[in-house]
Amino acid sequence: MVFQVAPQSKKPRTASVGSHVEAGRLGDQLCFALYAATNAMTRAYRPLLAEIGLTYPQYLVLLVMWERQPCRLGEIAEELHLATHAVSPIIDRLETLGVVRRIEDETDGRAVKVELTKSGRALEAKAAAIQEEMRCRSALDPDAVDDLRMTIHALVDNLLAEQ
Repeated sequence: MVFQVAPQSKKPRTASVGSHVEAGRLGDQLCFALYAATNAMTRAYRPLLAEIGLTYPQYLVLLVMWERQPCRLGEIAEELHLATHAVSPIIDRLETLGVVRRIEDETDGRAVKVELTKSGRALEAKAAAIQEEMRCRSALDPDAVDDLRMTIHALVDNLLAEQ
């Protein structure tokens, strides 16, 4: 499998899976490629999400909740590969914005679940338009995006299995 950087990149690279790279070269490091891609993706999303009043971490939490809700903080944290204490302030802010609300867990009176408000559900359509804009900006073939996503998920699973 071969991935290529979009033509507008300053330094296009082509690397086949399993190719040898020298240690110490920044541009050849998978960790740096993922880091740079994450930063570029976050910077690209930031102004689009700001238009609908969200930050990138808030958007990620809402992605989980649009799939299934209500849910516990721990479920959201697990899905995002974060600690619960990292998700709690994001939920606090979303609650202040009127996008989510905390409710009692009917099966466990000590636990709390989070559910979307009408306003939170309405944001999903706006987020879908942003997702489409980002797909266009990536300038990647849809099959390449699917392959890349599956490869990254496999990488995450492998690394988490080692912990």
